Amino acid sequence: MRRVLAILAAMPLILFAAACGSEESPATGAPAGGSAGVKVTGNVGAKPTVTFPSGSPATKSSYEVIQPGTGAVVKAGDKVIVNLTVYNWDGKGNAVQGSSYDTKAPETIPINEQLPQVLQEGFTKVKHGGRLLAVLANDSLAQQQQQQTTPAEPTKVFVIDVVGAQAPALKAATGKETGQSIKGVQVENPGGEKAPTLTTKTSEKPSDKLVVKTIIEGTGAKVQPTQTLTVHYTGKIWGTDKQFDSSWERGQPAEFPLAQVIQGWQQGLAGVPVGSRVVMSIPPALGYGDQAQQNIPAKSTLVFVVDVLAAY
Repeated sequence: MRRVLAILAAMPLILFAAACGSEESPATGAPAGGSAGVKVTGNVGAKPTVTFPSGSPATKSSYEVIQPGTGAVVKAGDKVIVNLTVYNWDGKGNAVQGSSYDTKAPETIPINEQLPQVLQEGFTKVKHGGRLLAVLANDSLAQQQQQQTTPAEPTKVFVIDVVGAQAPALKAATGKETGQSIKGVQVENPGGEKAPTLTTKTSEKPSDKLVVKTIIEGTGAKVQPTQTLTVHYTGKIWGTDKQFDSSWERGQPAEFPLAQVIQGWQQGLAGVPVGSRVVMSIPPALGYGDQAQQNIPAKSTLVFVVDVLAAY
């Protein structure tokens, strides 16, 4: 089974839809309806047992704090590490869709505006060590579905145990310089949190293969292909020194799922330790091929210097 967050990513209702609307209960401040009759038993830190009420699934999204936790408060903007179990509430088998307790691989969820409102609110009501129950129904897509023929998603039930929080992303690569380089390409490391300088003006012919060299070797965990990365980078075209993109110049690192970028990045960054600075020469076949992009001619060999600041 793929990691449980892959289930979420495939369902716009859960992570990428408009916020779920729900009226608050005057007594508790939680959305009216609470857990919609769903019962959760078992200790935090172990796979839960979930009992569903008879009848049709809930049509209104809601949450309930099962255990408040005793650690640090979860805040908007945090990236929380969780153990997550998800069910399809269809009123029949109510089958479990996956659990990080089975994969033994906790997930990381960013608490941001991409989460439905019911989850944004629910997370901020628990602390580290707590357990949250969330019911995600189709109420958040009601207006959209009036305009489209998109089939309704099954109601989902999540039991989320908050393990902790991911450390903030680095500001720049940190580690030991290796002395590695790509022939024809120069990278100057100014040190500290300053941007490296990339020079690609050369008469050398580029390789028709992906070339990746580690300039600074970080000491963090190795990047996995399924993770989302936070990086700083500069991109230039081989031979011309023409820059077409730089997160450094925008003043903000880029964040993206590694699986959604060009093949050269996917292949070149998988396995790189967090904290590293790498330089990559990416042939057209692993970049944009015969298709010209804004500021990038067709059949260009791309050169990137990339600082891997975080992965989750």
